[in-house]
Parts: sequence; structure tokens; C-alpha cells
Amino acid sequence: MPPKKRSVKRTTIILDEEEREYIDSLIEKGREPGIKPLISKMLDVYRSMMIYDWKYPGEYYCGISRVAFVNVEFIDTMLRYIPEEKWREVGLKMGEAARVSMEATLNIETTNREKWPDVFKRLRVQGFGDFYLRDKFIILRTPFTNNPEMWGGFLESLLGVRLESRTLTPPLIFEITS
Repeated sequence: MPPKKRSVKRTTIILDEEEREYIDSLIEKGREPGIKPLISKMLDVYRSMMIYDWKYPGEYYCGISRVAFVNVEFIDTMLRYIPEEKWREVGLKMGEAARVSMEATLNIETTNREKWPDVFKRLRVQGFGDFYLRDKFIILRTPFTNNPEMWGGFLESLLGVRLESRTLTPPLIFEITS
């Protein structure tokens, strides 16, 4: 007996006029190719950011971690008031917190190199930047802050490796030394 083909389910959504006008404007401006890709993107964000756990508005969680939307200038201001000799230590503590959160919430063993694509995707989804692994280098494009010392500590603690910074400005490049 041949395997049954799964039928595609169609869904009708009744949108308010304002919602439909907004979607149409996104499509007209070329920001979205169509309604289906937009809804698919929205569902991907919904799943990956665990929006189903949010107490909207104002209280957002991704598993065990509370999430706050803050602008980059806010983070840069905080970093400016941390003495430079503490930046790496701050990064180490942040990486440890991220590791615990990812392991507890997403069951991702962040120190397992095979899981790094999942770790990097999670960081990208949360707005940390775009991370790439190239041989023995970790490349960080578009980081939310340009502090290589903080990032070095963060990645070392998160990934359980030793890193040497190879650049001082983005893209930040770190060599894995152990």
C-alpha cells in the first residue's frame, strides 16, 4: 500500500482592516514578500523567543530567563562604568548565565562543539549578533556591543574554550586556542 500523502491544511484568518492595511503596506514596500512568508516568520519568532511564556506586556521569559528589550546605547553606557580591567570578568559571568539558561531551557549543552550552531542561532535570535565558526576561529559580525574583552570572556565561559582576540573592531574574530 503506498504511503498516504499529508494534505495541506488551509486556514482563513479574519484580520481587522488596520491589520490588513499594515500587512499590505509591508508587502508593497518590499519588506515582506507575501502574507504566507510573513506569518511563517512570525511563527518562527514566536517559537524561538518562546512568546507563549510571555506575560504581555512587560514581562518576557525565555524559559528560566527574564528577557528585557533594551537599546544598545543602554548597554554601552553600563559597560563604560565598569572598569576596563573587569570587562573580561563581566563577560565570563554573562557567558556562565547564558550557558545555564540555554542548558536549562533549551537542553543545549553549550560546551559541546557539535551544538554550537544551535547556540549561535539562539544568540542571533536574541539579538547578540551573527556568529560563525570557521576552522579554529569564531567570527562575530554585528555584535550588540563592540567590546572584544567582554565578548571574549562571554564566549569562553559559554562555550568552554580559551580564546584569543584577533580584532578590536567588528567583525570580532576570536581564535580558539584550547
